[in-house]
Amino acid sequence: MPTRLRLTCLSLLAAVSANAALAQDAPLSAIDWLSQSVATPAGAKLGTPAKRDEAPVTTGGAMPQDVAVSRLDGLSPDGLGLLSSTVTGLPRDLWGMGREAEIVAALQAHQGEALPAMQGLMMTLMLAEATPPPDSLGKGVLLLARIDRLLAMGALDQAAALLARAPTGNAELFRRAFDVALLTGQEEQGCNTMRATPDLAPTFPARIFCLARSGDWNAAALTLRTAQALGFVTEDEDALLSRFLDPDLYEGEALPPVPATMTPLSWRMFEAIGEPQPTTRLPLAFAHAELRDTAGWKGQIEAAERLTRAGVIGPNLLLGLYTERLPAASGGVWDRVDAFQRFDTALRAGDPGAVALSLPGVWAQMAEVELEVPFALLFAADLSRLPLTGDAGRIAFEIGLLSMQYETAARARKPETPREVFLIGLATGSLAGATPPDSLGRAIAPAFLHAQSAPAFAQLTDQRRLGEALLLAVDQIGRGVQGDLKGVTDGLAFLRHVGLEDVARRTALQLMLLERRG
Repeated sequence: MPTRLRLTCLSLLAAVSANAALAQDAPLSAIDWLSQSVATPAGAKLGTPAKRDEAPVTTGGAMPQDVAVSRLDGLSPDGLGLLSSTVTGLPRDLWGMGREAEIVAALQAHQGEALPAMQGLMMTLMLAEATPPPDSLGKGVLLLARIDRLLAMGALDQAAALLARAPTGNAELFRRAFDVALLTGQEEQGCNTMRATPDLAPTFPARIFCLARSGDWNAAALTLRTAQALGFVTEDEDALLSRFLDPDLYEGEALPPVPATMTPLSWRMFEAIGEPQPTTRLPLAFAHAELRDTAGWKGQIEAAERLTRAGVIGPNLLLGLYTERLPAASGGVWDRVDAFQRFDTALRAGDPGAVALSLPGVWAQMAEVELEVPFALLFAADLSRLPLTGDAGRIAFEIGLLSMQYETAARARKPETPREVFLIGLATGSLAGATPPDSLGRAIAPAFLHAQSAPAFAQLTDQRRLGEALLLAVDQIGRGVQGDLKGVTDGLAFLRHVGLEDVARRTALQLMLLERRG
């Protein structure tokens, strides 16, 4: 064995022996599909325990140094954000007198996709610059929870931008940044950061992956043999890592077992051995990996549909994919592509007759995959300039109501039914003389006739806990979509009460126009 590799092996043995017993409580905020890419030394502020089968490898001595969160310009990392209060319209003391643990719990409790307007509000809350709650110790616990919420939403670009502003050298923050890099095809950047930051203690799988990525296959193989000898990789990890390092040696043999919980690191290694795993049943964040050129056109389209529906990427990316080439098959996604292209061609030609023929079909296709709002953002303005009547005119009117120009679309429409009178009233903020057309409309109407805060909201606002009250509103409206109509009334009324009139109107219109009932 070469001298350098022998010394490396001895260093690995010393590091593992010194750190095998490290353990501490799990962080308040965690995403269970994140790769265990780094092990956190004792005393770290946001650490995850170093498991015995994920022992850290260090290069700066037997015991890794403590990883501490540093303050930027004397400010707590919990106050970091991408959007100032002048942009969001929300006060700087968004969290007011709230308790950090309760805010984090509220963020963790929020589950599933919401209406597009509610997704947008949640995104704003996660990215807003805000004074940390009074009991915050400046350890970045709230920052970590906000990043985890973005990851759960599939908002990798937004999470990456927030991570870029966060303090460096923190293991838990790096762990998330590394997985974002893996899923967006920027793993080299993540590996470079790992190598350049001695305070980070990479686990064996992460170190082996990065060594191989850098072309140092000998060191990668040695590290794997060391991990095997010391029992710090499981049998399944061993099988995948071995295949990753030398796929030709295992040609013709059965594939390594697919882990019950797929991590971005495992996903990338399966991809590297020529066996990419489908992302449709994985957390939404994995869909970003299918946007790269290495994925097929169908996979790219389906991933873009999922991410566009969640509101974490712009609709123009989906537009580009839908119109990239002619569909070579039919059924499923290809029917959507065909309908979209027929409509797009008619609209670009400015032919009202062709648009009227193609619009109902493409609208039905978009509704089937819940992409009505992105479609409206793309085409509402162009449709408003065409003289459409009948069914096409009605659809174009509803598309206008789902766009950001909903009030303009409402004022330009001569209502043809009581339902349209009610929709126009919502868009203009005045329901005088409008009759709710159904039970959902009857739940929405009181919020626009007298916007008073329900007791739960009043208590939070009295304590200046606006951020938590907005999280409650998102939750109430979400549960209202599933049948608790009182939540719709209370949530919309609160949004209007605190001046979020645009969000309230768009939410009400989406409730009426989008079929999102459970």
